[in-house]
Amino acid sequence: MALLKEAETLAKVPLFAKLEPSKLKLLAFTSQLMIYEDGEVLFHEGDPADAAFVIMHGEVEIMADTQSGPVVVGKLGKDQLFGELALFNNATRSATLRAKGRLEALRISDDMFIKLVTENPGVALEVMRQLSDKLTRSHKQVEALQSELHHV
Repeated sequence: MALLKEAETLAKVPLFAKLEPSKLKLLAFTSQLMIYEDGEVLFHEGDPADAAFVIMHGEVEIMADTQSGPVVVGKLGKDQLFGELALFNNATRSATLRAKGRLEALRISDDMFIKLVTENPGVALEVMRQLSDKLTRSHKQVEALQSELHHV
């Protein structure tokens, strides 16, 4: 019964909304629901990438190390995908992520995630949309920082 409930929850996530019920059940079965408490680190910059995550409930903070210590450079919320970039380019984690408040995230293994994307055009398209959104946000952040530097 829990598997069916997880599959129904996954169907509400835009990334998986177009998947057939049988594929949603398989995803629920092969994924792991992770619970993190406030301030708990999901992974550190430089860690090997072995999974992608989808936020089911709660938020994560994206952290960057600076000379004066860690700084929050972004936040992600419900239904957002993260950790996939390192899977696509076989890299280590590019940032440290930590829970902001209680977090429930679905952990999808690298093999399952790549299979999901390559075998389901709707999922691949949604991943591309989310990657595009991330690039746009990053570009805007860089422009804002450059603008601040020019005014200093």
